[in-house]
Amino acid sequence: MSGESVIVTPGRRLGLAEEYDAGSGTYVRNGLIYASILGTKIIQPTADAAAEETSDKTSDTPAKPLVFVERKNAKFAIPAIGSEVLCKVVRMNPRAASVAIMMVGSVPCQEDFLGTVRVQDIRATEKDSVQMINSFRPGDIVRAEVISLGDQRSYYLATTKNEHGVVFAQSTAGNTMIPISWEEMQDPKTRDIEKRKCAKVF
Repeated sequence: MSGESVIVTPGRRLGLAEEYDAGSGTYVRNGLIYASILGTKIIQPTADAAAEETSDKTSDTPAKPLVFVERKNAKFAIPAIGSEVLCKVVRMNPRAASVAIMMVGSVPCQEDFLGTVRVQDIRATEKDSVQMINSFRPGDIVRAEVISLGDQRSYYLATTKNEHGVVFAQSTAGNTMIPISWEEMQDPKTRDIEKRKCAKVF
């Protein structure tokens, strides 16, 4: 199989539905194709897709490349102190957010590891004024650093560095938001603004 391949996380935009056919591990919303699982984005070119069809089958509509996400388990990543990780917020309380660690560096985890971001580990300054509800929401994808090992398979994480914080979030209306400052994200459709601890955009 040939084509483009890159590691993607759930909610990552993969392309336009008018340009690609959506395959496994993806979903379509508002004419855009998104990843539904963590894995490798693969684009199967038109020539490869056409080869799967019988030679006597004709169509006036040109075949589109197929984009899909393949879950890769060949590599096994384990978080360590100092590792940069990508995780998903699963639940919260005023003191901490519980997350599922999905990637260590650029390597997907074979299974999710549990992590905790405590309220005092969200920002490097003005820690007393930090509120969890204004930093993360369940479902957010967060880039963080492992700062210590917790009990059993749980890790303590921090987002105090500028490059750490929310990298993907959906608004209450279900639209993908874009960061407009280090502490705010905006729904480009409704123009509503929500509070987040945003990762620095490179």
